[in-house]
Amino acid sequence: MATERKHSYAIPCATAFRDRVQALADRRGVNVGDIARSVMLTVPGDMIDAYPDPGEPARDDRETVVLKSGAQAGKPWRRKPRLQVRLPAGQNVTRLRKALAMALALEAGTLRLAVEDARKPARAEVEARSRDEADRLRAMVRTLAFDALPGGVRTRDEALFVLGFPPGARPDADLIKARYRMLAAILHPDSGIGDNARMAQLNEAWGLLRKKA
Repeated sequence: MATERKHSYAIPCATAFRDRVQALADRRGVNVGDIARSVMLTVPGDMIDAYPDPGEPARDDRETVVLKSGAQAGKPWRRKPRLQVRLPAGQNVTRLRKALAMALALEAGTLRLAVEDARKPARAEVEARSRDEADRLRAMVRTLAFDALPGGVRTRDEALFVLGFPPGARPDADLIKARYRMLAAILHPDSGIGDNARMAQLNEAWGLLRKKA
């Protein structure tokens, strides 16, 4: 596998900005390039480009370095403060500076990112699935629940029918109560799949059986 070729980038920036970024890298035990790369791998490029640029240093913000080679070797030279990073070729210095600014803001808590799993369905898809599921449940309730009695619930047998007991059944009070609660949780209009007419007759059946208990 071919080794990825890296390029050295000098990122001009204010002294205070440089020192904060370097301090962050030291605390994390990484180099400045690692911090910039982490942000660029996490945040879309257009978001980084839209982030405010901390900008280059002011005219009076300079650092003094001693030249190490050439005809001027050993002489002091005043230059713009900078951060030096090594990253794959083709990077944009302004984007690198913005990415580092985002890293500082993230650590300070003044910037928050919501990272979504790419495998997670979009909200519209989830809502559509929920509606489809609710429609299926309503259809099941209409199919499986009792047919509303035309004249309402008038007898014990009709009340037992509404509660789903077979003809001739003689359930005790506890079983009747449990069946009512189970059906009420399904048929109540607030359940999202309920039915007003069936719920009304369920209450009639419950009231009649309680009186005759």
